[in-house]
This record gives sequence, C-alpha cells and structure tokens, in this order.
Amino acid sequence: MNSSLALSSTTFIYALASIFYIGSFAFKKENLAKIGFIVLVIGFLDNTLGIILRWIESYQMGYGHAPFANMYESLVFFSWTVAILYIFVELKYKEHIIGVFATPLVFLAIAYASLSPDISSKISPLIPALKSNWLIAHVITCFLGYAGFAVAFGFSIMYFVKPKNSDSTSIFAKLPSLDLIDEITYQMVVFGFLFLTIGIITGAVWANSAWGTYWSWDPKETWSLITWIVYAVFMHLRMMRGWQGKNLAWVSIIGFMAVMFTYFGVNFLLSGLHSYG
Repeated sequence: MNSSLALSSTTFIYALASIFYIGSFAFKKENLAKIGFIVLVIGFLDNTLGIILRWIESYQMGYGHAPFANMYESLVFFSWTVAILYIFVELKYKEHIIGVFATPLVFLAIAYASLSPDISSKISPLIPALKSNWLIAHVITCFLGYAGFAVAFGFSIMYFVKPKNSDSTSIFAKLPSLDLIDEITYQMVVFGFLFLTIGIITGAVWANSAWGTYWSWDPKETWSLITWIVYAVFMHLRMMRGWQGKNLAWVSIIGFMAVMFTYFGVNFLLSGLHSYG
C-alpha cells in the first residue's frame, strides 16, 4: 500500500463516520454514534498509516522531510490532529452525540485536500531555507493548537443549538448540558492556546535560523499573532471577568474564523514567506 491509497481510503472512512454520527443525531439512535466512533478510530489509524507511508516515500525519493511541506500534507495532518483530539474528548466524557459537530470537520479537511483540483498531492522537495528539524516542532505544535480551536468551535456552535428547556422535544435536546459544553469549550481553547503559543515561539526560532530574524511581520506571522490575541482575550474574559455562555461562545467562533484566515486566507489571498506551494 502507498500513501495515496491509504489517504484516499481515509477520506472515505471519515465520511462514513460522519454519516453514522449525523444519522445517530437525526434519528436519535445512540448505537449509530457508537458505530461512528469505531469507524472514526479506524479512519484515524488509516490516516496515521498514510502520514507514515508518505514520510517514508519522501525519504525514498531523496527529499527526506516530514510530510508537512505543502497544503495537501498540512490538511491531512490537520484532519489527524482534530481526529485524535476529538477521540480523546469522547473517551473522557462518554458523550457520543457530540461527534456530529466534530467529525464533519475531520472529513472536510481531508476531503478538501483529496478532491480540490487546486491542491497537488505530489511530494515535493523543501526549499533550502526550510530544511530544518524545527519544521516538525513548529508544524506539530501549531496544528495541535488549530485542532483545539476547531473542537472548541464545534462546541461553541453546539451551545447555540442546545435548547435551554430540558423538556424540549427537539433533536438537539440530547446534547450535553450547557455547563458541560461551556467547560469543554474552555478546556479546548486552553489546550489550543498553549500549543499555538509554543508554535509561534518555535516558528520565531526557526525564522531566525532560516532568514536571520525572529519576526518579520510576514502575513502569516501577523495573522497568527491576531489569532493568539483573540484567544488571549477569550481566556482573560473567562478567568478574570467570569464570562460564560453565549458571549464566550461568540469569541470562540470569532477566534476560529481568525484561525481559518491564518490557514487559508493568508495562503490564497496574501503572499509571504509562509505560503504553501
């Protein structure tokens, strides 16, 4: 098996997991969500295999770098990080139904990588300035941060659709309590903020090694800082001002929009040293 086959099958498996979760949500059948979780874990393992195989293929082609060098590889890794973080959340809280808000993000990331005509899956060599072990540390920490914010975004959306009336007959009534949704959102933001902070620091060290400066106000650097500030405001409002509920959920949603612009908008709309090829 090669990496392309593994990652193509991963896309299908993640789609299947999403269908099971959505079906569980729509038809109020918890067993479907349990099946969806098993399928999601299988997809995660296949995703892991695909990343490992692609790394091996890079060495076989003489490039010898981790599979984080272009948009395709970054999306594959993003889906992996969101999947593993969500798996941890479901195992911890035993709330199967929440997968309906997380698994589509996992699927959409890898589906966009696999199906978009504008994204090449070709393994390419790194430019000389990027040939550094800092690549692994920087990308892994940044995308773990993005994954935390993605899961927090899913829970923030959940907060708005969960009925306040516990006796509601809405399909959304089966969602976890508002207090639990709020708490998990906060935990995911703290997780994401920690890793984004480490990612920015490792990126600065790497930039100094590659370009001779720790910070150059490149568009990606600038938007990473904006994202960091938004989530710093989130944490300040939660810890120092005691904000909870919808107001804080809005900040989480705004923060994830900043994440998406940092990841996609900068790459497609702005030019800079960090643009993926």
